[in-house]
Amino acid sequence: MLSQIARIYQNGVSKYPYLAQGIQTAVLMSTGDIIAQKVVEKKASIDYKRNGNFLLIGFVGGLGLRKWYGFLSNSIKGNNKAIIAVKKVGVDQLVFAPIFIGVFISAVGMLQGSKPNEIKKKLEREYPDILKANYKIWPAVQLINFAFVPLNYQVVLVQVIAILWNTYISFKTNENTSPNGDYNARL
Repeated sequence: MLSQIARIYQNGVSKYPYLAQGIQTAVLMSTGDIIAQKVVEKKASIDYKRNGNFLLIGFVGGLGLRKWYGFLSNSIKGNNKAIIAVKKVGVDQLVFAPIFIGVFISAVGMLQGSKPNEIKKKLEREYPDILKANYKIWPAVQLINFAFVPLNYQVVLVQVIAILWNTYISFKTNENTSPNGDYNARL
């Protein structure tokens, strides 16, 4: 059974790499949000609108990640696999991560119905902590990813590890909202 699933997955990733990685990222982002809601926040029921937002952001983000990893693969070349991996991590963490985190926080705010000034405050409040947490986890993960994982599997490796990350960012980007998803007066 597992070998059949693995074969179907390999076939899907080979034939439709963007679609497959968009779907897998959406599912794993949604999973992280459900864990945040049920385990971390101890909500009695799942906020499906919020979870749908994470599903949507995950799908679009998965497409973007695949495109980004393809760009890195085509742009950073050389003979030494370790040096190539270190260069990719440097570009990934100094260029992509800061931009992606800002876009992600803004997207969550927009999907929550926040006004531009509320999104700005959300960025000011959440961005520094999320970026610092990013730098504690992702450089090591990406070093392994870029050094040892084939391009078509880099997004899935990151997203499997990212279930805990997704739980953290779901909690972090929703900690100042009321149960119905509206910002409370703490802004």
